Amino acid sequence: MVKAVVGANWGDEGKGKITDMMAANADIIVRFQGGANAGHTIVNNYGKFALHTLPSGVFYSHTTSIIGNGVALNIPILINEINSIVEKGVPAPKILVSDRAQIVMPYHILFDQYEEERLGKASFGSTKSGIAPFYSDKYAKIGYQVQELFDEKLLKEKVVRTCEQKNVLLEHLYHKPLLTPEELLNTLHEYRDMIAPYVCDTSAYLWNALKEDKTILLEGQLGTLKDPDHGIYPMVTSSSTLAPYGCIGAGIPAQELKQVVTVCKAYSSAVGAGAFVSEIFGDEADELRRRGGDGGEFGATTGRPRRMGWFDCVASKYGCRMQGTTDVAFTVVDVLGYLDEIPVCVGYEIDGEVTTDFPVTSKLEKAKPVLVTLPGWKCDIRGIKKYEDLPENCREYIEFIEKEIGFPITMISNGPSRDDIIYR
Repeated sequence: MVKAVVGANWGDEGKGKITDMMAANADIIVRFQGGANAGHTIVNNYGKFALHTLPSGVFYSHTTSIIGNGVALNIPILINEINSIVEKGVPAPKILVSDRAQIVMPYHILFDQYEEERLGKASFGSTKSGIAPFYSDKYAKIGYQVQELFDEKLLKEKVVRTCEQKNVLLEHLYHKPLLTPEELLNTLHEYRDMIAPYVCDTSAYLWNALKEDKTILLEGQLGTLKDPDHGIYPMVTSSSTLAPYGCIGAGIPAQELKQVVTVCKAYSSAVGAGAFVSEIFGDEADELRRRGGDGGEFGATTGRPRRMGWFDCVASKYGCRMQGTTDVAFTVVDVLGYLDEIPVCVGYEIDGEVTTDFPVTSKLEKAKPVLVTLPGWKCDIRGIKKYEDLPENCREYIEFIEKEIGFPITMISNGPSRDDIIYR
């Protein structure tokens, strides 16, 4: 059986914790898209970890973790991450890397930095991890697939072509140092030696696992609103963040996907630029940011302070619909315990008309939030294990949102550790 854990909004919804929790009953966890540009924060009995490439199931000795063909694979970051968790006492995880995954090259990271620098105020708020240049090269068919690392004749010819292409931009657009084929070939040899022990045909491995009735968990990065087709284009990522893409990014048949757990935060947060209708500012935002998440709302990869907002039913309903949601996991509910009342965005006012449908970006930029205020519960709900033991106002908040978004909230996270969960 295949299950997916994905985000409903801008990313940072708490997917890492939910994946880590669901991995207890899974055999294989697959990262299917994105690169080291976003992180998942995990708190467990080994400590606190920020993962960027490794799937969030690596802390269990019974699981196999797979880096799927849809991932932007930064080889040194992956290897450093494996070493860093082992150094903290985590048993060496079983990791497989798709021979069809493509490699983030050092020049992708440079081009990402140079382009943001060139754009200045018009920049995309990139994490400068090389993701957009990487996917540009992948779809322009000039990237490097893992399997190509083992074909020396091909590499020697290809590095020359790469340098010819990239050096035109480096010289004339960015005015930066040029690449050399020798340097590039050396890097590729280093990458080959680092990744060789992990490489296999992961699609065949997953096919066999399905025949053996294994449970496979697909782990998404970011959320619906960062999808390049269905998100807040152009302030999006460069690979599909939707659960159906998980089948492509992992190399498994689409009809095998049976459960889609879409993670929603009990309030909103976003990193990077782009429309964010329910955003709040000033002291109100600072207070929520400081109390939020585990140790505050700051990006797991960049450390950037996240933009804060109230729960957005319009964006979340759309986010869940696009994911094909079967279950909603509602996270960080405990954080809201300090508020006397809690605003919720239930509609967007655009040019004098109210809509509950998520619009295209040009209309989104003009949208004003329509807010409804619900009473707070004014107490700490961490440690509660049963839904009926939650304060009445807390249950009413959850049920109000469930009705607005139209998808069942079956899990409620009320703390950072994997045991802080209420099943409904």
